[in-house]
Amino acid sequence: MGCELGLVVTGASGSRLAAAFAELAAEHPDVGALHVVLSDGARLVIAQELGKDRATPHGFAAGLALSPAGREKVRTWAEADLTAPVASGSHLLRGVVVLPCSAATACSLAAGVSRGLGQRLGDIALKQRWPLLLGFRESPLSAIHLEALLTLTRAGAIVVPPIPAFYLGGDEMGRFVDHYCLRLFDLLGLPVTRPELRWRGVP
Repeated sequence: MGCELGLVVTGASGSRLAAAFAELAAEHPDVGALHVVLSDGARLVIAQELGKDRATPHGFAAGLALSPAGREKVRTWAEADLTAPVASGSHLLRGVVVLPCSAATACSLAAGVSRGLGQRLGDIALKQRWPLLLGFRESPLSAIHLEALLTLTRAGAIVVPPIPAFYLGGDEMGRFVDHYCLRLFDLLGLPVTRPELRWRGVP
């Protein structure tokens, strides 16, 4: 069967990161289902970054480069659908990834506020003590952001900002995206065999 993961896409820039992670997750042999929620802000950003045809949950999923088997694993939910199975902690997930994670989403989660299904998934992950990975996309950081991230870290979340691993070399941003997603899978305890993306020390 495989485990189930939640992917929450918020209104920060970085839709390509969400798409790359979704493709890797859906094709991963240990993942049985990927539940995708797009915030209202995410739909606006996706329209700018990936195209208007991708700016709905169905359109986002349809645009993923997936095998037929991988496509069957993707479940999409509307932000307003609080009756979705994943709106309850009784529906077991291996973890929840918020990618990209906006400052507004992080601050809401830190305050214990759940507006919509995406934030509800984050709140559930915290209370259930599931891995909650936040691909925080904001710069520079205000004291409010830093305090919110500290509160979330103390509550059990892991803040994983998408910072390039410059030691990989080259100008191909696709390698950065792949490397970042690999680190997320490491934190979820799901092995990915991509030795070329790992630090091998100084020769």
